[in-house]
Amino acid sequence: MVDVAGLVEQAREGRPRAVARLISLVEGASPQLREVMAALAPLTGGAYVVGLTGSPGVGKSTSTSALVTAYRKAGKRVGVLAVDPSSPFSGGALLGDRVRMSEHASDPGVYIRSMATRGHLGGLAWAAPQAIRVLDAAGCEVILVETVGVGQSEVEIAAQADTSVVLLAPGMGDGIQAAKAGILEIGDVYVVNKADRDGADATARELNHMLGLGESREPGDWRPPIVKTVAARSEGIDEVIEALDKHRAWMEERGVLAARRGRRAAGEIENIALTALRSRIGDLRGDRRLDALAERVADGTLDPYAAADELIAGLTGDGGSGA
Repeated sequence: MVDVAGLVEQAREGRPRAVARLISLVEGASPQLREVMAALAPLTGGAYVVGLTGSPGVGKSTSTSALVTAYRKAGKRVGVLAVDPSSPFSGGALLGDRVRMSEHASDPGVYIRSMATRGHLGGLAWAAPQAIRVLDAAGCEVILVETVGVGQSEVEIAAQADTSVVLLAPGMGDGIQAAKAGILEIGDVYVVNKADRDGADATARELNHMLGLGESREPGDWRPPIVKTVAARSEGIDEVIEALDKHRAWMEERGVLAARRGRRAAGEIENIALTALRSRIGDLRGDRRLDALAERVADGTLDPYAAADELIAGLTGDGGSGA
């Protein structure tokens, strides 16, 4: 058994091995996961979570590294979760983020963790919310969550971040792709990276036009800014930080930040509950009760919704409320 209290104390002291061990317990769905979360709960709530998303090749990792440098210059402790679709066993592209952010490897004020999605759609690993809690409890003032470059399914980042940054690059068809993906609805800050390339101004104009289409904002509502950067040379990164600071201040002033974090907690609770229910339903595979319900649905004597109600009643001990 792991000494959870000891690990949490070491993580609070900034020991990277302890942080790594706690996140490993989360990723591995350890039997001690409940104990870990209970120990972390009183220590969370102080971190500002920034999500970075965008199509492959727009420079998410380079931008993340540049943001880390800027935040460290400001004296802030930074955590990075780089979520990647590669295999959790072979490593694959998970190593890419380590290489691109190698300049921060020896900085005790930076913690970088690569996580595999393990097939989870939406651009985030299923354990990401709990990993964010670990970094928060470990004293990270800013947590940067870089999602996988899978395009249209990346909108899930909006549910996990305080502020969502959508990155685009000129010459990659990002404008049209963004409209298809619906990421125009989730961005709080938009960044046109690789702005030294031809077409950067046109991309920014097109993005600004799209953001204006069907806009129904009230006076005082947040209008996402568009920032042009060359992350490889850290150009424009200070402007991105300024936009993030303004968005955070706006959210705090209007109670939006607390509301977002409340929705995030509600979603986390729901996912944990659904995972537990799916596990219990999975345990019924081959069980005579499920087989009997399936037979009745198959021969038309019972509809699938009524069958589901019976199944839920058997799992939860109540009569169910219908679907």
